[in-house]
Amino acid sequence: MTEAIAKRRSIRKYDPAKPVTKEQLNQLLEAAMLAPSACNSRPWEFIAVTKREILDEIARIHPYAKMCASAAAAIIVVALPQPDMPAGFFPQDCGAATQNILLEAVAQGLGACWCGVYPREERMAEIAGLFDIKAPKLPFCVIAVGTPAEKPAQRGFFEERKVTYID
Repeated sequence: MTEAIAKRRSIRKYDPAKPVTKEQLNQLLEAAMLAPSACNSRPWEFIAVTKREILDEIARIHPYAKMCASAAAAIIVVALPQPDMPAGFFPQDCGAATQNILLEAVAQGLGACWCGVYPREERMAEIAGLFDIKAPKLPFCVIAVGTPAEKPAQRGFFEERKVTYID
């Protein structure tokens, strides 16, 4: 698992000639739905996009999702805040689901990039409008997916000075 974590990169350039199959998307989404969530609430839904016009529109309206213009697919994580569950946990839950998608993409030889939507009101409104997402549902993030056309250098690293050990 550490190898997959170390290989994960935010991919912003994709080979547009290589599609992402429905089977690959289903594997990504299965990984997402295996994520932990508060009280097993599973406060998420997903929109899987392969339609070029919609990918191009995401790239147009989201200032940090321009890579969708070359990505073969995108997954929209939709949060479902639930009033009968402990308040405030859906961002953590949707974040765990998103990370599982990113790691499964590495396992499949795909690249992905997590583009935040929530809690930016203007981004939430644009993405909600594009996909007809109605309250109380919230667009949480856009994940661009495709075959990488770049190999960014590793940026994360272990910093022991940021760890407190209590023995």
